[in-house]
Amino acid sequence: MTVQSLREDEAGFDQPIERIQLAAAYRLVAHFKMDDSIFTHISSRAPSGEGEHAFLINPYGLRFDEVTASNLVAVDLDGNILKDAYGAGINKAGFTIHSAVHAARPEVHCVLHTHTVAGVAISSMEEGLLPLNQWSLQFHNRVAFHDYEGIALDLAERERLVADLGERNVMILRNHGLLTCGRSVGEAFQLMFNMERACRAQLAIMSSGGTRRAVNGQLAEKTARQYESWGAGHSPESRNPEWDAFQRLAIKEYPDLVN
Repeated sequence: MTVQSLREDEAGFDQPIERIQLAAAYRLVAHFKMDDSIFTHISSRAPSGEGEHAFLINPYGLRFDEVTASNLVAVDLDGNILKDAYGAGINKAGFTIHSAVHAARPEVHCVLHTHTVAGVAISSMEEGLLPLNQWSLQFHNRVAFHDYEGIALDLAERERLVADLGERNVMILRNHGLLTCGRSVGEAFQLMFNMERACRAQLAIMSSGGTRRAVNGQLAEKTARQYESWGAGHSPESRNPEWDAFQRLAIKEYPDLVN
């Protein structure tokens, strides 16, 4: 099965392409060990026929490696379950965070949130991500911060979260974890993949005992703009070589995700 199989005009699957791509992202997060038991979430806009302003999210109780295209839950911005083949509903904290972003940022197609050891560690440091390597420079002066308010069960937190996020696509949830937004599932996944590696690299550098060598602000800004220029050349509708490669991996290793 090739990457072309995941393109809408050639899909040939029973499930909509939106569901298949989101299921692929869940499997990839598990594959790269960025999942957290049955917790954390990835959401994306639902297919047009599944409800106005609806989004897809994982069913409560399933590990990321158990998510398939068909068992993703469709829910609206008010929390009404529109489609739930698994029948267990969704995690309330996940709804709070993801509904907030989808409601406030209509251009965002996908929201990805993780609780990795590296991400939580960096989120627990006052200075956050430092400009120490090329991976981290992608995010130079482009990371939003949201202060910890406890487990995200209070719907009132949504207003504060989106105010802190603003127009940025990467957020450090203080003492909690990481969040990325994308115009596509692939874009949100790629941002998280690089953010996670940058966090791991920073922890490795800090624990090495060596002298840190930070990149100066002018060069850091230049590099961040180079990353943005690459991203601007890949619209949600165009082919994205890296995301295509990740999708091929997901289909190869976990072919059941399309079911």
